[in-house]
Amino acid sequence: MTDRCFISIDIDDPVVKKRLIDIQHTIQHTGADIKNVEEENIHITLRFLGEIPPETTEKVTQIIKNIRFIPFKIIFQGVGVFPNLNRPNVVWTGVSGEMQELMAAFSEMEKGLKNLGFEPERRGFQPHLTLCRVRSGKNRSQLTEAIRQLENTEVGEMTVEHIRLKKSVLTRTGPIYSTIAESSILVK
Repeated sequence: MTDRCFISIDIDDPVVKKRLIDIQHTIQHTGADIKNVEEENIHITLRFLGEIPPETTEKVTQIIKNIRFIPFKIIFQGVGVFPNLNRPNVVWTGVSGEMQELMAAFSEMEKGLKNLGFEPERRGFQPHLTLCRVRSGKNRSQLTEAIRQLENTEVGEMTVEHIRLKKSVLTRTGPIYSTIAESSILVK
């Protein structure tokens, strides 16, 4: 038996979350064949760990609990797609702000994971928040137009006070996430 895990920053600010959901609705109204990230699952993925044995989950739990950082602000702004507008697979909103603090916490996490045998992320860390996944080319031109209109959208900002280890259970209706562990902050 294994645990399907990832490390994230959850969107705890209700105003930011509402604005992100409003953007999802705008994109949905294009008629494109998309699957929105469920409201309760909206987050920034710092690292997807995949299927790991329970003993590794315990070790990662200790790494997450021992990450220490000063709370930092992140700004959500702009909407884009991966890999590109000609072949959109993922619709995202950008993450900026106090990136030095985010990268310090990320580096501390990565160092602990490397000590457990996890390979560093090949593509590097590109902070973003996934809004939805594109399932087919249906109404692609309408989707592309909506993305262009949303590309400079100001979503809002929030203060990050926790990094969390999450467990993901896949179901027919979508994944169910639960928090296994969270980091502590140095000072409030």
